[in-house]
Amino acid sequence: MTQKLPRKPKIVVAESDHERLTGLATAALERIPEVAEELLAEMDRAKVVSLKQMPAEVVRMGSIVQFDSDSAQHRRVQLVFPGEADIEQGRISVMTPIGTALIGLTAGQSIAWTARDGRKHTLTVLTVEQPAATPEKTPA
Repeated sequence: MTQKLPRKPKIVVAESDHERLTGLATAALERIPEVAEELLAEMDRAKVVSLKQMPAEVVRMGSIVQFDSDSAQHRRVQLVFPGEADIEQGRISVMTPIGTALIGLTAGQSIAWTARDGRKHTLTVLTVEQPAATPEKTPA
């Protein structure tokens, strides 16, 4: 009996990220086809909006995300472009299976993803912070 995969959650991506990520994935098709194809598939199904329309709670490039995974991991990472990735600093590339899974999700959403070793995992986004959203308001 084949297990039916849950439907992927709806995702939202800013126009600027969509354009850059589509180009990045297309350029990586020969080097890392599995991840590049998955990222292209995510970009194809994403609702694309202007940066002004982008909800603050959506994972986008630069977002700091807390998530739980089915492998009992609780992680806090920042989603970055490949040249900025640094696992020790908690910065994961969007060109990794988990990075591709995170893009466009909001807190409370879950998604199934496949690791490079072929194993299937599920992660659930707990919180999303935008680095530009540092508190600028002074208490009244």
